[in-house]
Amino acid sequence: MAEATRIIVGVSGSLSSLAALHRGVAEARRSDALLVPVLAWVPVGGEIAYRRTPCPPLLKEWERAAGKRLDTAFEQALGGYPNGLRIRPLIVRAGAGQALVRIADRPDDLLVVSAGRRGPLTRMFHGSVARYCLAHAKCPVIAVPPSDLLETLERAGRHGFPFPNTRFGARYATRRPDEMSPVGEDPYRPTSTS
Repeated sequence: MAEATRIIVGVSGSLSSLAALHRGVAEARRSDALLVPVLAWVPVGGEIAYRRTPCPPLLKEWERAAGKRLDTAFEQALGGYPNGLRIRPLIVRAGAGQALVRIADRPDDLLVVSAGRRGPLTRMFHGSVARYCLAHAKCPVIAVPPSDLLETLERAGRHGFPFPNTRFGARYATRRPDEMSPVGEDPYRPTSTS
């Protein structure tokens, strides 16, 4: 395979997409290629629902939130945007698989995606971005499988255990143990500082 001139990485903000972002950055450093992180989004309720009742201010807010999610992904995965790389972030209003395949349209591109969760219900209801990209891309695709640790963390996060990127975990990640609420108190109520 010839050296890629662009490394396109699908980013959603999930833990597995952060692993794909790590791999994409490593590939861009190795080949001195342009890194193109892509965060695809659709309006809440889907395009059809938005067309039925459009709201341009809300659309701008969703787009701003998508940009913030991309920045947060870089912050969580790498501590910020990496130095020494050419980076062209893209925020795209489209389904993730279709957007990534449309952007990675050159034979010398490299598309890096997360293989995502392996659960049958997830695949049935949400489809697989990685599978779509592998079937339709015109360039090489790397599907980064989730590690066992990532799957454990995502499963724990779905069951309510706090992590720094959750609302509950963010409040306590920066607090000393003596500032935390005693067991049984509302964790979302601010504690008084005297």
